Amino acid sequence: MKRRDFIKSTAVLSTLAFLPGCGPGEATTEASTPARLRTAHIGVGNMGAEDLKAVASHPRVDVTALCDVDANALAAALALHPKAKTYSDYRVMLKEMAGEIDAVFVSTPDHTHAPASMLAMENGKPVYCQKPLTHHVTEARAMRKLAAEKQLITQMGIQVHSFYDYKLATLLIQAGIIGKVSSVRAWSNKNWGYDGPAPEGSDPVPEHLDWNLWLGTAAERPYKEGVYHPGEWRKLLDFGCGTLGDMGVHIFDTPYNALALDVPTTIKNECRAPTGFGFPENNVVTYEFPGTAYTTESFQWVWYDGPGVPAEHPDLVLPNGDALPEQGAMFVGEKGRLLLPHFMELPRLIVNGAYEDIDLAMAGEEMANAPVVRDYAGESPKHYHQFVDACLGEDTTTAPFEYAARLTETILLGVIAGRFPNQTLHWDNATARFQEEEANTYLDGTYRSF
Repeated sequence: MKRRDFIKSTAVLSTLAFLPGCGPGEATTEASTPARLRTAHIGVGNMGAEDLKAVASHPRVDVTALCDVDANALAAALALHPKAKTYSDYRVMLKEMAGEIDAVFVSTPDHTHAPASMLAMENGKPVYCQKPLTHHVTEARAMRKLAAEKQLITQMGIQVHSFYDYKLATLLIQAGIIGKVSSVRAWSNKNWGYDGPAPEGSDPVPEHLDWNLWLGTAAERPYKEGVYHPGEWRKLLDFGCGTLGDMGVHIFDTPYNALALDVPTTIKNECRAPTGFGFPENNVVTYEFPGTAYTTESFQWVWYDGPGVPAEHPDLVLPNGDALPEQGAMFVGEKGRLLLPHFMELPRLIVNGAYEDIDLAMAGEEMANAPVVRDYAGESPKHYHQFVDACLGEDTTTAPFEYAARLTETILLGVIAGRFPNQTLHWDNATARFQEEEANTYLDGTYRSF
C-alpha cells in the first residue's frame, strides 16, 4: 500500500483516547505543561542506545516505555531503566501506553522513521526523530505538514546542530565574515555504499530478532546474516539513505541553516550505474539553489562522499600545505573562505591563501563570552535536552520538522539523483515534482502490511 493508506490504517489501531501533546500554543500554560516528561523510545540499540542515554540524563525525564525488535537490545535498555514497560511492536506500545507517555523518540533504521513518527503524531505526541527525517521525499513533506497541523513540538536528531562549533560558524557566516557565499563544498570519506550484488539464499533468523517487525513496511525478503541488521542497512536502497543520508545531514546542516537555504532547483549525481540494491560507494552531487540574503545570486553546493574524497579543487587548498579534515565543509565567499571541520574543531578563516584569526565578537556578545566547548560528552545531550525542555514549556527546538523536512528533502533529492547518474534533474518546489517524470517514481514508496 502507499504511504497515505498506511498512515490511515495504522491510526485506527489507537482505540484508546490519546492525550494531546504539548504544542507551541500550549507551552506557557501551567495546566497543559507536565512537571516531568514521560518518554517512549522506539529503537534502543546502537544509536538508539545513545539517544536513550542522552534523554535519560535530563533530570525531569521518566523513561516509561521501551520498544525494539531485537530482544538483546531491549534487555540491555531495560537493565538501565527497570521501571519501563517493554514492547517489540511500536504500534502496540503507542496504543497501550497512550495515556502514560508524553513524548516519543524514534531511533530506528531510516525506513521506519516516518511510519513510527507519523503514528505518534497522529495521536498527538511530540516526536524526536533521528536523522535523516524520512526515507522518502513525500514522507518528509507529510511529517512537516502533520506537525504543523497538530502544533506539535518536534526535533530531528542532528546533535551537532546544538554544538558550539556549528553555532559559531552559523553566526559568523550570517555576520558576513567572508561576504556573500557563492558556493559550498562538503565531504565525508565514510562509505555507506555497496557496489556488490544482492545476496542469495537465506540464513536462520536469530532467536532474539523479530525479522517481520524489523522489515516493517519494507518488502519481504529472506534474512541474511551480516547484510541488514544491526548496522549494514544504511548501505541499502530499501532501508537507508547511503553516506549522503547519514553524514550528509550532519555536514549539510550548518551551511544549510547559516545560508537560509530552501530546496534546490537542480541536482546532478556523478556516480556508478544503479544496481537496484545498494547505494553507490562514491558520489559527487552538485546542487543549484536559489540565492538568499547570505549568498550570491547563483549558488552552488557540491557534495563528495566515499573513499578518497574530496577531489582536488582550488577552493579546497589549505594554507601551509595542510591536509583537509576527513569530513567537513568549505564556505567560499567574496572575501575569503571558512573551513568547518566535522567535528569538534573550530572553524578556520582563510583570506588570500593564509589563515586569519577570527574575531569572535562578530558572532555576538553571548557567543564571544561563552566557553569554547571541546567535550563531546558535554555537548551531545544539549540537543536532546532542548527538546525535553520545549515539551516542558521552557524552551523551543532549533531543528523542528519544519526545518528538518526541508533539509531532508534536499538530501533525498541527491539520493534519488543517484538513480540517474550524470543526469541533471530539475526540481519544482511548488509542485514537489521533478521535470523528469521517470524520477518522480522514487519520491514515494510502497508500504507492506505487516
